[in-house]
Amino acid sequence: MAITFNYSNAGLREHELEQVRPQLITAYKTLMDKSGAGNDFLGWLDLCDTYDKEEFARIKAAAKKIQQQSEVLVAIGIGGSYLGARAGLEFAKGPFYNQLPNKDGVEVYFAGNNISSDYVQYLLDIIGDRDFSVNVISKSGTTTEPAVAFRIFKQKLEEKYGVDGAKERIYATTDANKGALLNLAKEMGYERFVVPDETGGRFSVFTAVGLLPMAAGGMDIDAVMKGLADATKKYANDDVMHNDVALYAAIRYIMMTKGKSVEILSDYNPSLAMFGEWYKQLMAESEGKDHKGIFPTAAHFSTDLHSIGQFIQDGARLFFETVLWVAKANHEITLPDDEKNVDGLNFVSGKSLQFMNEKAMNGTLLAHVDGGVPNLIITLDELSDYTFGELCYFFWKALGISGYMLGVNPFDQPGVEAYKKNMFALLGKPGYEDAKADLEKRLESIR
Repeated sequence: MAITFNYSNAGLREHELEQVRPQLITAYKTLMDKSGAGNDFLGWLDLCDTYDKEEFARIKAAAKKIQQQSEVLVAIGIGGSYLGARAGLEFAKGPFYNQLPNKDGVEVYFAGNNISSDYVQYLLDIIGDRDFSVNVISKSGTTTEPAVAFRIFKQKLEEKYGVDGAKERIYATTDANKGALLNLAKEMGYERFVVPDETGGRFSVFTAVGLLPMAAGGMDIDAVMKGLADATKKYANDDVMHNDVALYAAIRYIMMTKGKSVEILSDYNPSLAMFGEWYKQLMAESEGKDHKGIFPTAAHFSTDLHSIGQFIQDGARLFFETVLWVAKANHEITLPDDEKNVDGLNFVSGKSLQFMNEKAMNGTLLAHVDGGVPNLIITLDELSDYTFGELCYFFWKALGISGYMLGVNPFDQPGVEAYKKNMFALLGKPGYEDAKADLEKRLESIR
């Protein structure tokens, strides 16, 4: 298997895990029995067996059609409707996958995750006169950010290809039975894929939500699903003290009880930067409620050792660190010798950058532990389509267990709606007139 978990540097005493064992067993059983809060959003738990095989085949066919028709795919969505796919592409293909020559798929860019006119224009400039397709991903079709982006890119497609030509390049991933986007897709004849009711946005990357953009970008989604299936089997062990996802969940809970209110997910490979963004949404939307939860953030080393490194080493002791380490680089580069040795690096001439990166990781680990920062290590054997499938499931299941240990519903996100209501009111959406007046009065008082 591709993942190992090491908590020997967490600073735990022997009795601490044993003391939370009853809560851990209860939380694990609650998740597996599907008897807890939010249990109607547990479709991801056995997705490797229950996913729609016919739709999966259509996703692969649509990806091939996009690759034949277009040079660029614009995937439009926000939150879980884009983070998983983008994380997967960078994880498996690297941060420069769009610029690589002779790539397996099309360039994939993401829109609808902001309302920046500059961002949209830069993306239009990147597309230029090239052929492109659009995958709009929204359960309702009325979420403001993706709806705004889709209106713009739909117009561009229709101007370039005509209405009939555009419909052959628009793919709608939406609710199976209702919603504005579903109705539009039916009316216009767009090919449709489903956002399953039983799989919430941050757990949706291995449905059509994430699979279509990833497949169009050249990922092997069969390998992704194999990683998911193998992880599902591996982490089905009811002996929670010998199940790594359960142990990770329990240790996160212990850290919180010891006043560690922040978890830093640290990586040493730029291909993992967007995975850090995916992890932040998963953990924050799942646990950050009822005035509880661990605040998740991500750091990218060794880059961030020269920015927030001082705080991590010597600042307030309010966090613990989970290191995401990749044991094998996909490409081997060694440091050349330099006769003049001006930079003083000849002592590592002939060594690989991966070797040097590992020593940087080990040195940082020891320094942070010595500085009072508990450290956990999740090691991947490599970055691949397969390990992406496995790693996402690892975090999903650990999150479900730790959320139940914390005593929250890990599968809803009521707080996300607050900003939406305020934004609708301030934009003048019908039905929000009273709220608009109240909010504008409040804003006036603080200007």
